[in-house]
Amino acid sequence: MTERFDVIVMGSGLGGLVSALILAKEGRRVCVLEKNQQFGGNLQTFSRNKTIFDTGVHYIGGLSEGQNLYRYFDYLGVMEDLNLKQMNIDGFDVVTFDGDPEEYPYAQGYENFISTLVEKFPEEEEGIRGYCNAMREMCGNFPLYELGTGKPYFEDGSVFGKQVKEHINSFTSNEKLQAVLGGTNLLYAGDDTRTPFYVHALSVNSYIESAYRCVNGGSQISKILLKRLRELGSVAYKRSEVTEFNYTEGQLTGVTTLDGRTFEADTFISNINPKRTLEIAGSEKFRKAYVNRIASIPDTCSAFSLYIVLKPNCFPYLNKNYYHFKDASRIWNAQEYTQDSWPESYMVSMGVNKNTEQYGDTLTAMTYMRYDEVATWEKTFNTVVRKNERGQTYEAFKKEKTEIFIDELEKKFPDIRECISAVYTSTPLSYRDYIGNHRGCMYGYEKDIQNPLRSFISPRTKINNLFFTGQSLNMHGILGVTISAVITCSEILGGEYLIEKIQEATSTINSVN
Repeated sequence: MTERFDVIVMGSGLGGLVSALILAKEGRRVCVLEKNQQFGGNLQTFSRNKTIFDTGVHYIGGLSEGQNLYRYFDYLGVMEDLNLKQMNIDGFDVVTFDGDPEEYPYAQGYENFISTLVEKFPEEEEGIRGYCNAMREMCGNFPLYELGTGKPYFEDGSVFGKQVKEHINSFTSNEKLQAVLGGTNLLYAGDDTRTPFYVHALSVNSYIESAYRCVNGGSQISKILLKRLRELGSVAYKRSEVTEFNYTEGQLTGVTTLDGRTFEADTFISNINPKRTLEIAGSEKFRKAYVNRIASIPDTCSAFSLYIVLKPNCFPYLNKNYYHFKDASRIWNAQEYTQDSWPESYMVSMGVNKNTEQYGDTLTAMTYMRYDEVATWEKTFNTVVRKNERGQTYEAFKKEKTEIFIDELEKKFPDIRECISAVYTSTPLSYRDYIGNHRGCMYGYEKDIQNPLRSFISPRTKINNLFFTGQSLNMHGILGVTISAVITCSEILGGEYLIEKIQEATSTINSVN
């Protein structure tokens, strides 16, 4: 039996769900097909020992009233049901270094951000202020970042001309301040040779404007989006992996799932990684040069994460994140670790629930891990369909890495080991299998200042009714992926129609900068 829809969205990550909801709001009947047991991609949560962990969403920026993500989410009908906890106003992120007892906070609000850092670096106000002005100026080059209309960023060569480390360092000669200003680069897997400054600015700016944690995890976002989608008469199916595209006289007319079901539509949106999408669609349907370019785009680095269940009333709840480095001179090179130096940096974040007060019940620690470390097991899978096939050598590998990582955490948090009730892990293979990220990459494709258009992927494809969306298109993160969905749907709905509609719907809210 074949089901018929106006639009089929493949993959239920944030980009897919936002695209689906936008088009449903425009009167289309949409079907979302998700291969996993849980919807949401990086929004997924999982439960261990009766505690909830986020897969990828540790905190969100730009959600105070009138700010950019608030306005997008308000248009989508998300804000009214979202349960948030604002992080520390005077230090939502803290950058720290081995051998330095000082903690360097990122405060919310630019004037607060400046004054808080000036307390640590009294002689550097001019440089800190210059850095902040450059951040806001760069974000202004991206119209959709502030719900504006204008030419796309890739048509403006000036945004590609600044390399992140070089540009940050131009504001100050103080090496410790340089390290602090670049110290949250795990947010975008930044390095000192390729990453453009605009990636840093777009990633960090919205958090400085405001920073929140999702109470009981980020999966509430996908649940709200699905609720709104279903209220409009559209549907979403789990355990429905698309394995084949169907063509009639050269036109894409439907897809087939792993269990043999067929779905037809007029329009198709893939929230699946573009490299995988081309495999399913048939690479012969596209120009060889295009297929080769997509295949050759480097992925961002992957991660190894610890998900720690804490003993009750043992470890204080931290309403902030820690970004820690062994060496302040290597903040841009932590991906280039050796087996002896790993981990060179990490991020620590804590979960929050409605009962969280003095003590926390979960802690997540994340550090870089290159895919080649797990390549031995790359032909094994651990998914809904194919349960853990990796065996004892993989478990031993994870156990060894866990002990090394906890040893590092103890240097910063001396009491942490005695507060651990249980610990679970994820590797690049976990991100590959459960999130669908190519080679387990954290943030889609790498942005390279030396070849800026190499990683640019248009939402349009040569198949006239097939579109891309998601973090591989423009920017990763909650805001970046939401904007990518708006870009995709603008291609379908035409011109500036959609952004003008969002502007009109949120016009009663004055943007807060």
